[in-house]
Amino acid sequence: MKTVNFNGKTIAKLGIFTGLSFVLTFLEIPIFPAASFLKLDFSNVFVLICGFALGAPYGLIVLVLKELLTLTKYFNYVGMLANIIMGVFMIIIPLYAYQKKRTLKTAIVSLVIAIILHTIVSLPVNYFINFPFYTGSAPFFVSETSKNMFLGLWGYILAFNLIKGVLVSLVTLLLYKRLKNILHIFIG
Repeated sequence: MKTVNFNGKTIAKLGIFTGLSFVLTFLEIPIFPAASFLKLDFSNVFVLICGFALGAPYGLIVLVLKELLTLTKYFNYVGMLANIIMGVFMIIIPLYAYQKKRTLKTAIVSLVIAIILHTIVSLPVNYFINFPFYTGSAPFFVSETSKNMFLGLWGYILAFNLIKGVLVSLVTLLLYKRLKNILHIFIG
């Protein structure tokens, strides 16, 4: 397992990956008109690429830094917390698996597992954190309003997170393969 080394070169690399991830948060695409608040972005592509190239701890750091930067966009600490939780479930398995065995097969199998896990975790995260907050309750205090809203939209939440996981994984695999040589020159 790689240890985290915070020298100037590493901090610069983390800054580049964080910046690329943050910029992609501005390119949001609503998928379902009935649930237009569910917006697809590809910001976790560079989180995964960072983790594949540098190691899992670095990917986690970029995920958290990117989400902290989103506070400048939305001022929404609850959404940030939910995105960190969901992001961890999307990246942790692929990054640690790939760190142990750096093969395309490992990356693909671990990403498929992560997509399934991420999609499943999206339900309790939305039920207990996002929907209570957006309906005026405190997170983890599920009101009747947030419960009813969730029950009407849970299918969209599952479909959205499945689509997002698949698309982010595919773009990551396509970009990482093409950027691998450049990354190894840049990263060392």
